[in-house]
Amino acid sequence: MKKKIAVLSLSGGMDSTCLLTHLLRNEYYDKVYCISFNYGQKHNVELERAQANVQYIRNEEHRKWFKEGKSEDYESKIISHKIVDLSSIMGMFNSALTSENVKVPEGHYSEENMKATVVPNRNAIFSSIIYGLALSLSKEFDTAVDISLGIHSGDHDIYPDCRPEFRDALEHAFKIGNWDSERVSYYTPYLTGNKTTILQDALENCKVLGIDFDKVLANTITSYNPDAKGRSSGKSGSDIERVEAFINIGRKDPIAYQQSWEEVVEHAKTILNEKNSNL
Repeated sequence: MKKKIAVLSLSGGMDSTCLLTHLLRNEYYDKVYCISFNYGQKHNVELERAQANVQYIRNEEHRKWFKEGKSEDYESKIISHKIVDLSSIMGMFNSALTSENVKVPEGHYSEENMKATVVPNRNAIFSSIIYGLALSLSKEFDTAVDISLGIHSGDHDIYPDCRPEFRDALEHAFKIGNWDSERVSYYTPYLTGNKTTILQDALENCKVLGIDFDKVLANTITSYNPDAKGRSSGKSGSDIERVEAFINIGRKDPIAYQQSWEEVVEHAKTILNEKNSNL
């Protein structure tokens, strides 16, 4: 069976990084092209984390599973990573993630003020670029290409561009607007899951791949308001959701927080309890 190519939107956050391990484990892909975007985000340390993880996974010492029966040329092409700079235009968009005069809110994602973290039309812009690349790769290598996104159920309430109906509408528009679009499909395995199931998937993937789960997750950031040292605040909505997931799988989050892990967990539980009491 002819192998396919995967094109991944790799933010440097937890979800897309776990998805990278999922794609690398998947026997149907022999090449994974990772695209990261600099869109003027305040937390652009995530781009450094994405680069660090790609370098770690590329390291032959940590990827012995790639070597069996593969040529050196295959080795060099198995994972590609590019950063696309959109900061000149998207940095002008009104969002707590890009506007210096808009503060990143704290609390849980379900709260109304978390809508301040929406970046207008972000996923449509990213998807358009990624779709163009996917079409180009399908022609270059004469094979099918899957576009993979780490969107999940926890994003659906706040981020309209992470909803299944938006993904389906976008895919329909791209298909009727491009020749050879039958070669390109969307692959969103986390769509109905949450951050807990994403971590559980990554644990198994890393075990199979022979890479260190803690090292991979330490090279991510989910916080929208890290400090100058790149340490997560533990207080933004994305932080709370991540901490909750690590609590659920019974593991300590390996990233650096501005407070101790115990303090971060206590704060997250307080926020989650408040949320549940208001339901």
